[in-house]
Amino acid sequence: MIILCGGEGTRIADVSGDAVPKPLIRIGDKPILWHIMKIYEAHGFNRFILALGHLGWQIKDYFLNERLMDCDFRLDVERDERRIEMLSGPSANSRSILFAETGEKTQTGERVARCRRYVESDHFMVTYGDGVGDIDVSALGRFALEQGKIGAVTSVTPAGRFGNIESTDGTVTAFNEKPDAGGGSINGGFFVFRREFFEVLDRYGDVMLEREPMDELVARGELSAYRHEGFWEPMDTMREYRLLNQLWQQEEARWKVW
Repeated sequence: MIILCGGEGTRIADVSGDAVPKPLIRIGDKPILWHIMKIYEAHGFNRFILALGHLGWQIKDYFLNERLMDCDFRLDVERDERRIEMLSGPSANSRSILFAETGEKTQTGERVARCRRYVESDHFMVTYGDGVGDIDVSALGRFALEQGKIGAVTSVTPAGRFGNIESTDGTVTAFNEKPDAGGGSINGGFFVFRREFFEVLDRYGDVMLEREPMDELVARGELSAYRHEGFWEPMDTMREYRLLNQLWQQEEARWKVW
């Protein structure tokens, strides 16, 4: 599955100070990206492609040194030789992460397209690196297969801050990204696509995933809507950052399904 990790996160710069990439902003003592991966791993999905861009090297560095950050260890240095002995810490995770450099300023649609060479299956999942929820991604995958359309998007209903989704009998009839949010359901950012979707992306080049590519799927009747009635929250602003951290600290993090 592909996680989009390349944006600059300008709306949450008052938290990051542009010193860390948005997916590394923390909920508790772990980056939000870690929380997203744990959601998928809880449902048996542990092969990830991280579509990197802005400050992507920091994301690489985090995962290369993740275990050292969370444990006690001894470092012995003798001239040019270093030995590390792990003394304590959590057990190692079982996951595969592919780090794909998709460009500093690339739009989300093109970032997904540039991961094509690494996608080996007929279907693949996509999500953003800045939102969490108690979404049953296994059920989402089954729904996408049953619907048989090129794409499936998760439909959620938070406060009216984003673009809205209109659907009839599970098929999306309108996909209105910001502004003009209005009310009703919105794009929750958890997608499933058939491999054929790469051909759609190729037609439009460096554009946002949520614009021309999704508009084409809607026009063709090839985008289905998976309804999620549970918890969902992005981390776009200081308010949301504080909310998610408060929920975590109070042990009320409904997205913690692991």
